[in-house]
Amino acid sequence: MRVAFFGKHFDPSFTNPIQLFIEHLKGKGIEIIVEESFSKFLEERMKDTFDVFSGSLKKTQADYLVSIGGDGTLLDTVPFVRAGNIPVLGINTGRLGFLSNIDVDSVLKAAEALINKDFELDKRSLLEVEVEGLELGENNFALNEVSIHKKDTSSMITIHTYLNHTFVNSYWADGLIISTPTGSTAYSLSCGGPIVMPGSQNIVLTPIAPHNLNVRPLVIPQKEELTLTADGRDESFHLTLDSRSYTVANNSKVTVKPSSFSFSLINLKDQNFFSTIRNKLHWGVDRRN
Repeated sequence: MRVAFFGKHFDPSFTNPIQLFIEHLKGKGIEIIVEESFSKFLEERMKDTFDVFSGSLKKTQADYLVSIGGDGTLLDTVPFVRAGNIPVLGINTGRLGFLSNIDVDSVLKAAEALINKDFELDKRSLLEVEVEGLELGENNFALNEVSIHKKDTSSMITIHTYLNHTFVNSYWADGLIISTPTGSTAYSLSCGGPIVMPGSQNIVLTPIAPHNLNVRPLVIPQKEELTLTADGRDESFHLTLDSRSYTVANNSKVTVKPSSFSFSLINLKDQNFFSTIRNKLHWGVDRRN
């Protein structure tokens, strides 16, 4: 078995648990490879050397990928695992951790789960994006959300939205979020959108600070195709796919549809969607006690 690692710089307090995790895997005969830029950081912290990889991973290169960081770090793993459909386990050294949902106190439990293949695979859907006049290449996907929003401090924009060529609405707002179920607990939630269970095959249209207060988030089937154009006083607007941002000329057609591939998230046996949101959002916690 071979396990790949990708991550960002983390606080020194996390060094010992991460080292314990890696050494436990190596002690069981598991081969370790580390993303090239992250390997330099790990080698300096752990006083060890690692075989490295760069670019996308093939199935023959790794059985699993471990993401060390927050949810943003885990989102960045998608280009690495896309071609090989390699499952990803997220160890949280960030803040909230909806996706990277294994805390450092559970690293040995997570290591044993990988070794014994004692885990659940949570298939997550993605969105695919095409933009008129803009080449996105292989990065034309979003696991969390696609968002259209105004530039900087400019005035509101108008986003004309069609579902399978049927007119839905012209959103006069700071922007519009098109969220997957995975992204429903991210940007969309902070703008008043609903929490959507993974696997529900829906997406959510959530306006950002709409001028008309009766315009509310809308849940639609993910199998449908959305077409959007935006215009405003500025000559362009921002298009964001997860953490990747592009400048798009006004009135350019943006098409959003289901992606041809999915993302496999590794959950430990005692983890599920509701336990995660109860823990992260403090549901049922009475702070008076």
